[in-house]
Amino acid sequence: MLKYILGILMLIGTQFANAQVEMADDFRGEGKIYVVIAIILIILAGFFYMLFKLDKRSKRLEKEIEEK
Repeated sequence: MLKYILGILMLIGTQFANAQVEMADDFRGEGKIYVVIAIILIILAGFFYMLFKLDKRSKRLEKEIEEK
């Protein structure tokens, strides 16, 4: 029974992967892939900016605590 379930899951997984490739090909063909990449890069840049800013604040607070 487990073999049948795994077989069905593998078939579904391969269909999902093929759909992803087709979608990426469509985006690339229409030039929309650059928009997707730009949005992802903007989100990642904002995330890293927030992390660095948070790290800077935490270091400042640690210094203030050590001084007291």
